[in-house]
Amino acid sequence: MRGTMNALLCERLGPPESLVLADLPIPEPGPGEALIRVRAAGLNFFDTLIIQGRYQVAPDLPFSPGGELCGEISALGPGVTGWREGQRVVAYLGFGAAREYVLARADTLAAAPDGLDDARAAGLSVTYGTTLHALVDRAAIRPGETLAVLGAAGGTGLAAVEIGKALGARVIACASSDEKLALARASGADEVLNYAEENLKERLKALTGGRGCDVVYDPVGGDLAEQALRATAWEGRFLVIGFAGGGIPKIPLNLLLLKGCDLRGVFWGEFVRREPARHAANMERLLAWALDGTIQARIDEIYPLAETPRALQRLARREAKGKLVITP
Repeated sequence: MRGTMNALLCERLGPPESLVLADLPIPEPGPGEALIRVRAAGLNFFDTLIIQGRYQVAPDLPFSPGGELCGEISALGPGVTGWREGQRVVAYLGFGAAREYVLARADTLAAAPDGLDDARAAGLSVTYGTTLHALVDRAAIRPGETLAVLGAAGGTGLAAVEIGKALGARVIACASSDEKLALARASGADEVLNYAEENLKERLKALTGGRGCDVVYDPVGGDLAEQALRATAWEGRFLVIGFAGGGIPKIPLNLLLLKGCDLRGVFWGEFVRREPARHAANMERLLAWALDGTIQARIDEIYPLAETPRALQRLARREAKGKLVITP
């Protein structure tokens, strides 16, 4: 028995204010596992959904929100090699990080480099990991291609702007207000488009000289998806990231035929589970980029564990201008 720890629990499905602090036993690592003392955990929009039972992953109750973290290895389970106690690492769990200690599969860990602070390291896995997987593994984006990013001021959207530029793409940031577009421009966008004021399809076509976009990155869904698909270039790739806009669009398949283009799903969490070695390589690349300034990994605010509900409320209201992080 290792003692007890603080944990923020979802004991019943509901809004952030229904979460409760509890005292739980610190677990023992099993075969292939590492016990990690959490130094910082990143929050994401899906955390606001998972606690309400509105996400594609439905953990058994009770569970902790928080899908990603930076921490320190406290103990190693049988059969684990290549890691040592005291080593600082980054881990993706899916859920469960809003507590002082967690168990993680050792083969999915990445070493956190010296010089990169805990908060920035903790917030890389989901938004940047999803985006690097989307643009490289799924879209095979090439330097000089045009990338349109919908929801460009959200967490994944800003990551797509930054990573798109790092990969040599021409980035068109699309969002619903000039304030959001200013943030995307500051993150490196070449062009900006306010789809609350301009027709998305027509403006994307105009910005590409009528050719259309080589890659569309869509974490929004809803009515914007078909407009963006209609502005996709011949042999373009439309990346389905998520549906933060609320609606799951029904796409006319004749558009794919006429454009010779692809719809490509991006299920990053399943990619991590199925291909841990490729995920670990992607994380090493992202951590190096964060360390040398290629990507900003912008932090909006850091909260103590007990104030996680307030942070989740801000995410639900879409008020965050960068990552929200908790420190158990």
